[in-house]
Amino acid sequence: MLLLLFSPLLATGQVQVQANMDSVQMLIGQQAHITLNVVAKKGSSISLPSFKRSQLLVPGVEVLSSTPADTSDVDNGNVRVRKTYTITSFDQNVYALPGMKVTVNGRAYQSNDLGLKVLTVEVDTLHPNKMFPPKDVQDVPFQWSEWAPLFLLGLLVLLLGALGFYLYVRLRENKPIITRIRIVRHIPAHQKALTAIEQIKSDKRAAIDDPKTYYTQLTDTIRQYISERFGFNAKEMTSSEIIDRLKSVGDTKMIGELHELFETADLVKFAKYSTLINEDDLNLVNAVNFIDETKRDEESTEERIVPKLSDNEKKATQNRRIIKVLLWVIAILVVAMIGWIVFNIYQLEG
Repeated sequence: MLLLLFSPLLATGQVQVQANMDSVQMLIGQQAHITLNVVAKKGSSISLPSFKRSQLLVPGVEVLSSTPADTSDVDNGNVRVRKTYTITSFDQNVYALPGMKVTVNGRAYQSNDLGLKVLTVEVDTLHPNKMFPPKDVQDVPFQWSEWAPLFLLGLLVLLLGALGFYLYVRLRENKPIITRIRIVRHIPAHQKALTAIEQIKSDKRAAIDDPKTYYTQLTDTIRQYISERFGFNAKEMTSSEIIDRLKSVGDTKMIGELHELFETADLVKFAKYSTLINEDDLNLVNAVNFIDETKRDEESTEERIVPKLSDNEKKATQNRRIIKVLLWVIAILVVAMIGWIVFNIYQLEG
């Protein structure tokens, strides 16, 4: 009865040592793995065998390496300690591998024995003409697929470098990153006036259907031309005031015809005067002749207007701080990519 009561306690105190090998057969120079499992009571002092590199397990079988011991919990308050050994052999034979010795709480235990069969590679000795010596070192051919990523990355480095240089220059000169420049085209007064008269002339029905609008457009065009050509505000002056002002500046060319045009326009707009078709054409011709006689010899010009920055815009510290951070990021990226390119080129050349 006492033995039956204490048998579970004795069973939990037992030590189990088991060795397994992943392959019992291999070719010369291949590797096999022996896994040693030790199950003991938790808290026990367990010592597993250790081997130096290339140490012989038995003559003809050497240990290449071993993994650190791995401990895990199991049932009934026990732990399992596992360690794997990598072995190899360069001699054809059948080897009997003795059990590995383990120490648990100062007491020695031994695992089960294992067997290993090492096979050699068959050599056709009957046909020596098929045996060839080792080949010399061969030159590796150039492959664009290997160099293309480095080439594209080099282009990216150049673009980032150009961007960094541009940002550095803008930062040093205290200028905005993007400057919006407006191109203003200056058209001479006579060209604008003649273009407007051509548009009025193209609508021949306007003089017949709506003479008031026709003469209003024609006189407004002449007033605008006089304002730009002679430098006084003819748009806010009466017809007689414009004639007197032109005489005062000493320009009397086509004054009579211009005066007749303004009088006809005033009659049409304010007195509902009905003109004849030839009279409308004559007034249009007089307007064109007046512009031709008084125009200046000048061509269209273009002006680039660069915006001027205020002091607050020049001293915008936030924008400058962002540019500085961006410059540092670009510099780090460029250095890292150059280092990566050099390293890969060295690898390819090697």
